[in-house]
Amino acid sequence: MQLAGPGVWGPPKDPYGAVAVLREAVAAGVNHIDTSDFYGPHVTNQIIRQALHPYPEGLVIVTKLGGRRPPDKSWQAAISPQELTTGVHDNLRNLGLEALDIVNYRRMGSGHGTEEGSIAEQVSVLADLQRKGLIRHIGLSNVTAAQVAEAQAITNVVCVQNNYNLAHRHDDALIDNLARQGIAYVPFFPLGGFTPLQSSVLNEVAAALGATPMQVALAWLLHRSPNILLIPGTSSLVHLRENLAAGRLTLSPQTLAELDGIAAATKH
Repeated sequence: MQLAGPGVWGPPKDPYGAVAVLREAVAAGVNHIDTSDFYGPHVTNQIIRQALHPYPEGLVIVTKLGGRRPPDKSWQAAISPQELTTGVHDNLRNLGLEALDIVNYRRMGSGHGTEEGSIAEQVSVLADLQRKGLIRHIGLSNVTAAQVAEAQAITNVVCVQNNYNLAHRHDDALIDNLARQGIAYVPFFPLGGFTPLQSSVLNEVAAALGATPMQVALAWLLHRSPNILLIPGTSSLVHLRENLAAGRLTLSPQTLAELDGIAAATKH
């Protein structure tokens, strides 16, 4: 998402820098890239193709459908069977793939919150495209536990991507349920998104560990559950290296307890 231009629109200010971030990430061992053809639109996928195609074996590119970017740069739903089918072909073309590794159906609610409502029609369209060999696996994004169950009655769900971080923990029960099923949980806005995480506790823990607050926030997610996969977006090599270093942080039970208190404090 960060590789496109300002507002996730148009080309980046530094296209060579965007390519460098992707190449260094993969060289460092990253094997999971999260994208969408409505980032840009088309721009991010085209940069991924430029940087990494032909793709190394074992690299999983996860894209998402359900949105579109009209010329006014807004974010709109695109959930009809035709829009979803067109979206799959757009992703295939711009990424240079014959089949997409994973496609998340992204439920477009109000803002970045979930909303109940049936997603059966959209998931069925993706399941049909999967049977045709254009999609290997199906995931969900911005969904409720009930919507996950509804989708699972139609097809196998391999991952769920929702808004979750140290301060925003509405999905605790869902994460644990998915972990029991061996399904990946992929938190978007792991660092708070458009309103970055701010906490004196987080700052104090980071200072004690000789790390940045954002590194501690990422490390907490990795400690939270074994099924969590991280997708912290960046267009900066410096931030990429900081994010990767977060995976080497070890948090003690006492530190984890202190960090767990952040969510409770933000409710008051």
